[in-house]
Amino acid sequence: MEVDPPPAAPASAEPGSPPAVNPAPVAPRRIGHWQVDKQIGRGSFAVVWRARHAETGQRVAVKEIRLDKLNRKLRESLESEIQVLQRSRHGNIIRLHDIIKEEKRIFLVLEYCAGGDVSEFIKKHGRVREDVARHFMRQMASGLRAMRAQNLIHRDLKPQNLLLTVASPDAELKIADFGFARYMHPTGMAETLCGSPLYMAPEILGYQKYDAKADLWSVGTILYELLVGRPPFTGMNPMQLLRNIERSDAKIPSKVANGLSRECVSILRGLLRRNP
Repeated sequence: MEVDPPPAAPASAEPGSPPAVNPAPVAPRRIGHWQVDKQIGRGSFAVVWRARHAETGQRVAVKEIRLDKLNRKLRESLESEIQVLQRSRHGNIIRLHDIIKEEKRIFLVLEYCAGGDVSEFIKKHGRVREDVARHFMRQMASGLRAMRAQNLIHRDLKPQNLLLTVASPDAELKIADFGFARYMHPTGMAETLCGSPLYMAPEILGYQKYDAKADLWSVGTILYELLVGRPPFTGMNPMQLLRNIERSDAKIPSKVANGLSRECVSILRGLLRRNP
């Protein structure tokens, strides 16, 4: 079975604290029509800058990708992500405003989300109330419905890839990072291992063929983490994680379950049912 490389670049939200492994590169003064402000994210082959349109002042996130750092699979992943973003026009999917290409670099000008991502929100606020979880999940579901209408599956849904316009419980949510996304016929099956293990469906972890329903398991793990404050399953490695999933159902702590509606508990258990 083929294993995909890591996602093509970091999300376009401003992280809580930048990594301090290497010295930050110097910000280019201008990229096309966009005036660069500061670095807000960094990966092994990409840097994300906060920027403004030189004339309108529109705030954006500019993802600078070094093409010479990408192997064939990563280039294919980048091209796929660009195609998805160009075709997607939905309020809960991150918007691609512009693409600027150079010989050795490509810049993706993306919608800027000042509120960080859902993972940071949980770290700051802890588990959230049911009404806040519903607010976020409705928006994610709306974006996923738009993707499903295009026969598109994300394959890497996780809190870090859900961006917030503001750091508030009433924020707008945007699905981001489509490096693993793929178009799939409604009756088609995939078998590539990709995504983040803590949020992967068990059929993916077990190297089995899977369909668009695999995204639903990821939705369930995100809902669980919102309500409980941690992922439903853990493991020292992907195989141990899979064994833990196979051995027992996700347990909702009684102090959490007692404060949830029956409908919410039912939805959560349904999403985290193996082979739904």
